[in-house]
Formats: sequence, C-alpha cells, structure tokens
Amino acid sequence: MLRLIWIASIHIRYFLRHYAPTNILLDAIRTRRGLKWGIPAMLLAAPYLYAAAICTTIIDQGGPGWLNILVVLSIWDAFKMLWIGPISLVLLVRVRAREYRERRAAARSGEGDQKGTRTMHDMQTTTPIEVA
Repeated sequence: MLRLIWIASIHIRYFLRHYAPTNILLDAIRTRRGLKWGIPAMLLAAPYLYAAAICTTIIDQGGPGWLNILVVLSIWDAFKMLWIGPISLVLLVRVRAREYRERRAAARSGEGDQKGTRTMHDMQTTTPIEVA
C-alpha cells in the first residue's frame, strides 16, 4: 500500500511540475534570464487571492463544497507567487556577484576579450581588415 501511494505521488508531482501554469512560470523565473521577473511575478498573487475570495463567497451562499479545493489551490498558488519575488532577488544578487567575480578574475589574468576589459587605445592599434 505504501508503495502504491509513493508511486502515485511521484506521478502527480511529475504531472503538476510539467503542466501546472504556476510551476511552469516558477521554473522559467528560476533561470538566469528569468530572475529579473521575480518581483513583477509577485503581482500575480492578487488574481489568485481574488479567485479564492470569489469561491468562498459562492460557498457561503450555498455553492458546492468542491470549491473548497479551488480555494486551497488558489491560496497555495498565491503564496508561491509571493515567495518567488524575494527568492529571485536573492538568487539574482548571488548570480550577479559571481559574474562580477569571474569578470574581475578574467581581467586580472588578462585572458579573453570581455566587456570592459579593452581600452580605446587597444582597439585603435589593431590593424583593419583590407577588402580587396
């Protein structure tokens, strides 16, 4: 029985990880390019909380009880959207600090032509390519 529950939870997690809209959005935000969208994504918590409020109003007026599942799901998704802002900000600071250290180390060792490591004098002394 325990194995059946374990296998079912694995399949449910796989399904939700790949097809639930908030999980797809959170995975996109956790990439290097998406880290800057963490703070604006916090605004998506408002529609989820509004949906939860609408569902609780319907339930209070005698609506079906299965709407409680939607209320819990909406509140859970709202909390996920609220937490991604500070988390992405911390991750972005860490990534930018690491990139800065790598650029500084590359500039000190003199390897590569990284952004900001060549002076104007270096650029002017290179020989131009002649077109025949």
